[in-house]
Amino acid sequence: MNVFSAQSHRTQLILAAVSASLLTSGLFTAYNAYSRRERRRDLDRDILRSIADQDEDPRQHLRPKGDEFSNEQILSTGADGYDEELAREQLARCYAFFGDEGMARVREKSVVVVGCGGVGSWVAVMLVRSGVSKIRLVDFDYVTLSSLNRHATAMRADVGLPKVVCIERTLKQISAWVEVDSCVEIWRKEDGGRLLEGADWVIDAIDNITTKVDLLKYCHEHDIKVFSSMGASAKTDPTRIQISDISYTMYDPLARSVRRKLRLQGVSSGIPVVYSTEVPGDVKLLPLPEEEFQKGDVRELGVFDDFRVRILPVLGSLPSLFGLHIATYILCEMAGKPILNPLPIKNRRKLYERLLRDLLHRESKFIGEPINKLPIDEDDVALIFEDLHLGRSVVPPHAVPAHPTLLRWDPAKPLTLENCVVFESTEAARHVRECLTPRAEEAHSIKTPRDVWGEEVQAVVERHAGDVAKYRTWIGL
Repeated sequence: MNVFSAQSHRTQLILAAVSASLLTSGLFTAYNAYSRRERRRDLDRDILRSIADQDEDPRQHLRPKGDEFSNEQILSTGADGYDEELAREQLARCYAFFGDEGMARVREKSVVVVGCGGVGSWVAVMLVRSGVSKIRLVDFDYVTLSSLNRHATAMRADVGLPKVVCIERTLKQISAWVEVDSCVEIWRKEDGGRLLEGADWVIDAIDNITTKVDLLKYCHEHDIKVFSSMGASAKTDPTRIQISDISYTMYDPLARSVRRKLRLQGVSSGIPVVYSTEVPGDVKLLPLPEEEFQKGDVRELGVFDDFRVRILPVLGSLPSLFGLHIATYILCEMAGKPILNPLPIKNRRKLYERLLRDLLHRESKFIGEPINKLPIDEDDVALIFEDLHLGRSVVPPHAVPAHPTLLRWDPAKPLTLENCVVFESTEAARHVRECLTPRAEEAHSIKTPRDVWGEEVQAVVERHAGDVAKYRTWIGL
């Protein structure tokens, strides 16, 4: 009897302990759930209150009364009591992608965005949306009506305000913990270190070649990681956007100029860039009104001596895509998951090298003496092969050649972009035999390309020459 009583007593104690544990656990769970609901309700009330305030007078929040933007106004957009738990919830998708360690790296990094227009504004917004907590914005420019087709944050009420101020306001509405340093000034190499101090990454979104080259060279010399945006203006094809090292860029006029200037200063590679392989089409600088020329020197209309006066047409979606490419690359690198091998330019560099080498050999035979260098380079070969001939023979039915060959078209004219065409190897042999007899030999039997290939092929060559003329106009050659 005593044995049964003892066992029953122990059973009662165990049941009481289990019940107490379950009750305590339930109370803790209920309390935590209640606390989370209350914090969310407070956040919802803050958001609704902010929306209601803006509905009463939108300009009160979007534009200050005075000439300068108030720091107090910017700081007031943060939500009080925004704790780490809510920050983790806001960045939940990023944490799921990069993990705790990766996001810890992202959130501790500091980024400087130099140039806060159509590209830089999108970079800044996406970096902060993804967890970057320290960002410096550098730009001397102000919002205009024409900025609104591509700027990530500017509204009509912002016209006349510094671009960095518009971005700062939006960033602090996105993230309550972000530290933003807005600098309404231009980056100059003479004072470059001050604005780049403490930067883990620098984003170059400048559209002036001289300043861009100075910034890239400064970062390269001082071992500061930098990512550069090339030309997004006058482009329409999003499938041509690529990320590569500056040394591999092609077609992009801005990239070509920057690459050559950097090379002259001893920087040939090591700078990742985003650019487009799309050759600009039928676009040109927007014209200045005739009355501006009548008033005097139009260069006086520029903000600075070395900044362009006239502007390029731009489809607003393309700068945003450039900015998103940059932000993605930087975030992956900062999180420890870098994009190790960006897709090379169509992966056809070796083909261009071979075409150029064969062309050099054929030109040497045609002229009758060795040639060390041609007037065209690999970029030009790629332009001729890819964009003018679309990787096809100039001869109908314009098949894709199994063994493509580049040749001078008209022997009476010098070798240029306009006077170079793509053949299949068998067609090239015929062209050499009938049109490109070496100059040292008798030329009485030489035919013109028009006689050999007909009017249709001649028309194709002339059309390509017109396309090259547009290209030369575009890049200033």
